[in-house]
Amino acid sequence: MTVTTPVRRALGALRRSELTVPAVLAGLAALLALAPGLFVSRSPLASDPRQVLRPPSLEHPFGTDQIGRDVAARVVHGAQYSLSIGVGAIVLAVLAGLVIGTLSGLAPRVVDEAFTRLLDVVNAFPEILLALVVIAIAGPGPLNVVIAIGVAAIPRFARVVRAQVFVLRHSGWVEAAVTQGIPYHRRVLKHIVPNVLGPVVALATVGTGTALIAAAGLSFLQLGPQPPTPEWGAMLSESRDYISLGWWLGVFPGLAIVGTVAVITVLGRRLQRRFEGRTR
Repeated sequence: MTVTTPVRRALGALRRSELTVPAVLAGLAALLALAPGLFVSRSPLASDPRQVLRPPSLEHPFGTDQIGRDVAARVVHGAQYSLSIGVGAIVLAVLAGLVIGTLSGLAPRVVDEAFTRLLDVVNAFPEILLALVVIAIAGPGPLNVVIAIGVAAIPRFARVVRAQVFVLRHSGWVEAAVTQGIPYHRRVLKHIVPNVLGPVVALATVGTGTALIAAAGLSFLQLGPQPPTPEWGAMLSESRDYISLGWWLGVFPGLAIVGTVAVITVLGRRLQRRFEGRTR
């Protein structure tokens, strides 16, 4: 007789969960970024003049580029650059949005109105346009791209945090904490901020996909990591002059961007649906 162990029950629940497939695929993308050497042995920068513009084959599954570099190695190693820019930008936006949104939601009405109007002004500009303005001031480069995309995404998170804080500050358990004499900073850190994190995490997951697209777009415009860095957007930019000679130069980096963004977005949407189901 088979005994159902807690581990088996957990694995069964994981298989039935709608989060399983996108979570596994997102974990695979993270593993590509953290340990690309597990998937490819070639260097993304090593060139071979004898292997210029070779189509996909068993030796080079994604073909080679205009100077004989292995495209598969560059796509795999490019995950660490593209994902680090996207994740870094969203982390910056989340931290700043938490601070601004919490202060706005807890502040007196006049201060809250000032924060809200400032967010309205910033939010009036498309995020990619705002990112371009930041890069025009700070200059191109991967760090500046992270800052630019992160700054452009701050209003999105600040608005969500502000709305959640405004509701929570009038909730029963916060008012009970006031009657118990719990200090103000402990009420904020223990009863308000933790309850804000749920929707923020779900929004941040979706936002990571958006940030990846923005990062690829800025790199395509040669405002991000510069060649020969194997970043996906930069690879697309390099492939423009050779696309008629080698279709694979742009197809595989493009598929990497589309696939990663799709997986992260699906995961984020399902997290949002799960959170909304709990609140209802």
